[in-house]
Amino acid sequence: MDALLGPPESSWEGADRSDADLRWARGGREARDRRDQLLPALHALNDRVGWISEGALDYVCRRLTVPPAEAYGVATFYAMFSVRPRPATVLHVCTDLACTAAGASRLCAAVESRLGPESGVKLERSPCLGLCERAPATLVIRAGESARPAQEDTPARPAFEDEAVQAEGGSGGAAPGDGGGTSRSSEAESGGGKGRRGRNTLHATAICAPATPDRAIAAATAPESAPTEPAPEAAVPQAGDPTLTLLHRIGTTDPTSLDDYRAHGGYTALRRAFALGPAAVIREVTDAGLVGRGGAAFPTGRKWQATAAQPDHPHYLVCNADESEPGTFKDRVLMEGDPYALVEAMTIAAYATGAHRGYLYLRGEYPRALARLTHAIEQARTRGLLGDDVLGQGYAFDIEIRRGAGAYICGEETALFNSIEGRRGEPRSKPPFPVEKGLFGKPTVENNVETLVNVLPILTMGAEAYAAIGTPTSTGPKLFCVSGTVARPGVYELPFGATLGELLALAGVRDNLRAVLLGGAAGGFVRPDELDIPLTFEGTREAGTTLGSGVVMAFDDTVPLPRLLLRIAEFFRDESCGQCVPCRVGTVRQEEALHRIADRTGAAAADDIALLREVGRAMRDASICGLGQTAWNAVESAIDRLGAYE
Repeated sequence: MDALLGPPESSWEGADRSDADLRWARGGREARDRRDQLLPALHALNDRVGWISEGALDYVCRRLTVPPAEAYGVATFYAMFSVRPRPATVLHVCTDLACTAAGASRLCAAVESRLGPESGVKLERSPCLGLCERAPATLVIRAGESARPAQEDTPARPAFEDEAVQAEGGSGGAAPGDGGGTSRSSEAESGGGKGRRGRNTLHATAICAPATPDRAIAAATAPESAPTEPAPEAAVPQAGDPTLTLLHRIGTTDPTSLDDYRAHGGYTALRRAFALGPAAVIREVTDAGLVGRGGAAFPTGRKWQATAAQPDHPHYLVCNADESEPGTFKDRVLMEGDPYALVEAMTIAAYATGAHRGYLYLRGEYPRALARLTHAIEQARTRGLLGDDVLGQGYAFDIEIRRGAGAYICGEETALFNSIEGRRGEPRSKPPFPVEKGLFGKPTVENNVETLVNVLPILTMGAEAYAAIGTPTSTGPKLFCVSGTVARPGVYELPFGATLGELLALAGVRDNLRAVLLGGAAGGFVRPDELDIPLTFEGTREAGTTLGSGVVMAFDDTVPLPRLLLRIAEFFRDESCGQCVPCRVGTVRQEEALHRIADRTGAAAADDIALLREVGRAMRDASICGLGQTAWNAVESAIDRLGAYE
């Protein structure tokens, strides 16, 4: 804790008591301003010990003057934390949709039968790990002072190995918080602790995917023999295609080299942004027709303009890299394979909206993305591409990485803000909207990784040329995450307007196709005879389904559909934050009904199907955020379009 927060200044914060401390209380106001360091502090504890003890949580509360009940509520909110003793090594086995179809339940049973208490390994069934193209997937997280670095496919050590922050790992350091994140700096702009850069610990990890019992156990018990994680381009079947717009550097550019990135067109877009000015950049993005790629499809230019026009300062930029939708892994591939593109795109977005501080909220299950982005940010800062004078233009901007800890709901923008601020990741009621009062109560623009990376080709090729890609109402290229029972799963780039059949032909769909899930767990199923659906937001809407974030999961007739629907219901029940009654109760009732009819059809299931419809309507109409509003979508589409229980 002291490595992360600095030494305590008085006994009120945990230092040895002195006579001066008996006469006045010091540090309370300053500590309260550092409430946003609560999540990094919990990560530091969890990374070092493997769980968060009562004494450790109490010390954090004293350092940050957070009420213990509130800190306990935050610590128990996230799936990656534990407030009960557990082994230092945890083997997370993904049991979500793609992995379920690939035999995750059999994998769990086989591993459990061979891993006894003496192994020192705890197996935990996990929601989607973002490794759907390599299902079934496992992730090993190993706590401790002598933690090993995340496995990399590149043998060379980074050039900045001797710096305070080592992006590719290191020994784990002698104190919590060392090795793997941005170093603590002086306060920036205003707002006390709100301007500080917290440290990010790169905990020891090993990814095993696709996993077998032998490989998973080796990764958990014998890390030196664990399989090496493939390079990011392995997830891009189109890698090397020069006609690609967003993925053209994947597999052709060294993701750890800033020089290689610049040699392949990097920072051309930022230089043009400075030449145009903030207002003209926003006009280019607006004219290009760019809309959000996270599923809501809100016009990006309008969001930027609304934020830039706010008189209240400071403005903040938040990159939502917490893609937790089952079946989604495109942002991981971009961050691992082209991290400098995201750093450049965030700088452009901040410049256009008048922000000088950016937060990159990254999934806690993405260790290599953390390593690559930490390295990229440090190198950009060293080379004058971040900091007080970006490219000598007199513009100040810097980025801080904040690690998530396993909460699907934090993909909702206001829940993400609460998480950064050190609170439970619960959505806020709107209005006010984030462009007015977002992070720390200030105007905030929030975009996901794919949306931001699209800004680069808009500025390099021009708004008119970009808008010519795709359709008049859905412009530009789109990334699709294809997984399930296909021959070539991975991330595909296609222009908006391509059909579902064309995408599945690229991925090698099988003849015995049973159903396709569009949009992930929050999306809907379509039949094999509906593959002519155009992949646009309006095209899927007209077809009675949703495009969402670009998830396409194919299932053949060997996958038991009722069990798949039950897993979707379990996912939403687990991930509901519990803030509103329709979602908190409705997701439980939905799961209970699906349990009852898992092996029944026809008239025997009619009453429960009627109940499901009633509960689903209540969740859709009355839930605060999109989680509850979409929790019934996939089940409804399976019943109505696929006849799941007929």
